[in-house]
Amino acid sequence: MNDQKCALIIGGSRGIGQATAIALAQEGHDIAFTFNTHEEAAAETAREIESLGRRCFYYQATMQDRDVPQQIVARAIADLGRIDALVTVAGITRWNSVVDLTADRIDELYNCDYRAVLLCTGAVARHMIANGIRGSIVHISSVHAFVAWANDGVYGGLKAAINRTTQSEALDLSNHGIRVNCVSPGMTNIHRPDTPEYLEREWAYKVPLGRFGRARDIADAVVFLSSDKASYITGVTLKVDGGMSLPAMNDDASPEAGYGWDKRRKR
Repeated sequence: MNDQKCALIIGGSRGIGQATAIALAQEGHDIAFTFNTHEEAAAETAREIESLGRRCFYYQATMQDRDVPQQIVARAIADLGRIDALVTVAGITRWNSVVDLTADRIDELYNCDYRAVLLCTGAVARHMIANGIRGSIVHISSVHAFVAWANDGVYGGLKAAINRTTQSEALDLSNHGIRVNCVSPGMTNIHRPDTPEYLEREWAYKVPLGRFGRARDIADAVVFLSSDKASYITGVTLKVDGGMSLPAMNDDASPEAGYGWDKRRKR
C-alpha cells in the first residue's frame, strides 16, 4: 500500500462537497468522490483537482440504494489504493408537515441522509482497521439538528441523529486510532445560488455574524478535523453557522435592526 494520503467524499460535485474535495486536494490528498445527477459539475471538479497535481476519480451513485455505499467504497479503494479520510456530504432536503408525511418520504430521507452515512462509514472503517490506517471520518449534519423549524421533523431529526451517531462511532473506532467528527453548517449560499439577493434580503440579517456561510467555510472546518492538527479531537460536532443556532437568533431580528456584525457596527 502506498503512503499517499487519499480521501473519499460522498457527494463531491457541487457546493460543500466540491469545496471539500478541492480543499483536501490542496492539502495533498488524492481524491475520489461521488455525484448523483450533475456529471458536468463532477467533471469540472475533477479537472480542477487534477490541475493541482492530484489524482481524482468520480462515480455516479444514488446513495438511497442499500448496496451502493459498499460498492463505492470498494471502487475508491481499488482506484486510490487506500482511504485516509472519509467525508459524508451527500444528502437530500425535504420539507413536510407531519400531517402530510408519507412512508415513502420518510424512507427517502432515511435511506440517503442516515443509512447511507452509516454504511459508508462502516465500509471505510473496516478498510482502515484492516490496513492499520489511523484515519479520519467527518460527517456533515446541519443547523437543523439543533434548531427546529416547522416541516423539518424528519430532516432535522435525522441530522440530529448524525450528531449523536458521531459520538458512538468515535467510541467504536478510537481503539484503532480512527477519529470521527461532524461539522454542522448553518445557512450557506449554496441553498439559493440562483438568487443571492433573496438570501441577503430574507435571511442574512438573522445570522449574528451578518452573512451567509460559504462552501469553503465548511470545507476549511472539514480539512482541519481531517488533519493532524486535530489529532486529539474525536466525537465532536463543530458548528459552522455564524451563530445561527444561538438561542437569540430569532429575538426581534429584522432587516432594520438585525444581528449582523455590519448592522451592529453601524448603530
